[in-house]
Amino acid sequence: MNRTVREWIDKADGDYRVAKREAAIVDGPNYDAVCYHAQQCIEKLMKALLIQLGVTPPKTHNLLELQSLLRPVSSEWQASEDDVDFLNRGGIAFRYPGETAEVSDAEDAIRICGELRERILIILGSA
Repeated sequence: MNRTVREWIDKADGDYRVAKREAAIVDGPNYDAVCYHAQQCIEKLMKALLIQLGVTPPKTHNLLELQSLLRPVSSEWQASEDDVDFLNRGGIAFRYPGETAEVSDAEDAIRICGELRERILIILGSA
């Protein structure tokens, strides 16, 4: 694993820790932030995997776009469109006024993020 891939993984781990920590707060948790950081974690891990596989990731936050790049180059990559789209929404919809994440959104974001994170780390050989 090269240094750039390792840096992407480390940044993703930071987002994962923030999402988990915020989700665990009892007094005034920010569910929007949980969803945002869950999305950021997976975005960074998907980019790490693309780099490891020799693909330069585009400057995008769209997980569906990243998934479309991963599928042809990684036979091991599998994630449901619904799960990826759900996390995608967390990186966009809840960042601005108009929509607010609920506790169930945060719980789903943490669950999906954890599952995809583990899967990507296994593929990267970093689990």
